Amino acid sequence: MSAPLADKIRPKTLADVVGQEHILAEGKPLRRIIESGTVPNMIFYGPSGVGKTTVARIIAENCGMSLYKLNGTNASLSDIKDVVADIGTFGSENGILLYLDEIQYLNKKQQQSLLEYIENGDITLIASTTENPYFAIFNAVISRSTVFEFKPVTAEQLIPAIKRAFNIMSEENGYVIEVSDDIITKIAYSCGGDVRKAINTAELAVVCGEPSDGKVAITEESLEVLAQRSNMRYDRDGDQHYDILSAFHKSVRGSDENAALHYAARLIEAGDIISLCRRMLCIASEDVGLAYPMAVPIVKACVDSALQLGLPEAKLPLAEAIILMATAPKSNSACMAIDAALEDLKSCDALDFPRHLQNVHYDGKGAKVVGQHYLYPHDFPDHYVRQQYLPDAISDHVYYKFGDNKQEQSAYQYRLKLLDKTKK
Repeated sequence: MSAPLADKIRPKTLADVVGQEHILAEGKPLRRIIESGTVPNMIFYGPSGVGKTTVARIIAENCGMSLYKLNGTNASLSDIKDVVADIGTFGSENGILLYLDEIQYLNKKQQQSLLEYIENGDITLIASTTENPYFAIFNAVISRSTVFEFKPVTAEQLIPAIKRAFNIMSEENGYVIEVSDDIITKIAYSCGGDVRKAINTAELAVVCGEPSDGKVAITEESLEVLAQRSNMRYDRDGDQHYDILSAFHKSVRGSDENAALHYAARLIEAGDIISLCRRMLCIASEDVGLAYPMAVPIVKACVDSALQLGLPEAKLPLAEAIILMATAPKSNSACMAIDAALEDLKSCDALDFPRHLQNVHYDGKGAKVVGQHYLYPHDFPDHYVRQQYLPDAISDHVYYKFGDNKQEQSAYQYRLKLLDKTKK
């Protein structure tokens, strides 16, 4: 059975890798690590088809260690034990390099079984994942590894790779492939930054073509069938993913549920519900906030349901949470309050605590002031008593300002009532 073209033309050196200049260009971090010859434990994170496996193979082939490959989708604890069993044997005298693809599919116990060996250096781990490693991978493995993010390849970077694919197929098959620059560009822009998908699309376009007089013409009609999904996430600069998240966030903040659903749908269609869920959790506290505090647990429950269900059913709880937040009253008072408190710290030294708030139980013989003098609020009417809580130097600083929504104004009126009672 013939191997797919994408595997046949897989780069053998770092110079041939498409994209990832931010980590693989001359002088960049991953490039320096690879060239140093000292390979640490690493996790490659990014979408499919952007070079994670290719770079891992290049490292493995040039490090001199014995290479073992496992895939998280079908690897068992027994498979991991088989790798461990070879530690110290003649065949692994230069060390073991374990390439673990799709590590997010291993359960906690399977991941933990590697900890001892990657920590003491018996096994060097290179793992790859399409999901955010800080969510999908056991924290102890993360702490022992360096994470490198692989980004979608831009259309401009894909074009030379697609041309190379057509040239190789032409040489292998012995006929001329007629393909216009416009079609090559359309393939590049239709594959969402996925090199493998672009090469496979080019290969299928040739397979679907009809040879005539030693030529195969690639038409736009056949391309439309093969590349039905357009680039949903990224533009030519690789920024559209973040632009969509920004547009989604601002649409919810602006109470436009229709626009919010549109941008959410683009992320769902692209399969990126992790980024969508993270942004939704942020919006619940940042923009809905104290105007409707129940948005936080409701959105969290919807996000948990979505992650447990997976696509396509995940769209249902996500849509519910999006519409709830977009139509809910808004307040950023909590966000502004914590930002003001953090900003205050920049201009303050390490301030002491008011004495009555300290954990003081014994003053000592030489103490000038004896007794903590803390007033226990529950001993007073309405469980409230006036006393100073901020350090002396900033005792008059105000960070939180009550918002003008019903929820916060209700709390404000309650505060005024307490203050009024203590004046009497």
